[in-house]
Amino acid sequence: QVQLVESGGGLVQAGGSLRLSCTASGRTFSSSAMGWFRQAPGKEREFVAAISGPGSFTYYADSKKDRFTISRDNAGNTVDLQMNSLKPEDTAVYYCAAGTSVYGLRRVDTVDYWGQGTQVTVSS
Repeated sequence: QVQLVESGGGLVQAGGSLRLSCTASGRTFSSSAMGWFRQAPGKEREFVAAISGPGSFTYYADSKKDRFTISRDNAGNTVDLQMNSLKPEDTAVYYCAAGTSVYGLRRVDTVDYWGQGTQVTVSS
């Protein structure tokens, strides 16, 4: 069993930045691919970014790679999502996810574990 707890969400003005963090516990963190998804009201949950176990490979949704950066600290069992130049359309609940591979984490149905989510609201 894996527990994922997100933090760092909040209210920010358009153009601002936020850094989300996810702390994992329950199994060997460094062997798990980690990722972030988001879900806006009335929309499906969508992939944002993923990172390999060692942190050497990252993968982003096309529309996110210029403004978002995923990173991890295996010593601290955390994975972060740095979000810059935020837009109102980035408003969503952001979820941390764990899986067996970076490519597997691109899809909702191949995620092994989810966090409870953290709200990000970007005002115009």
